[in-house]
Amino acid sequence: MAKGKGNKGGSSKEKVRTSMKLVTSEVCEVCKTPCERGMAYAERMREPGAVGKGVPCILTKPKG
Repeated sequence: MAKGKGNKGGSSKEKVRTSMKLVTSEVCEVCKTPCERGMAYAERMREPGAVGKGVPCILTKPKG
C-alpha cells in the first residue's frame, strides 16, 4: 500500500513570524547603533506631553 503525499506539519516551507521587541525612547538614545526610526521616535518623545508606547527595534529581531 502506497503512502499518500499529504503535507503533515514540520514543513520547511512554513512561514516563520518574526517579532521585534518594543523599546522606549530612553533605550534608543543610549543605543550603540542608532537607527533612523529610533532617533525619530526619541525626538518625538522629547516634546512636552508626548505619550508613546515604544517603537519596534530592528536590532532585537531574532536570528534565523
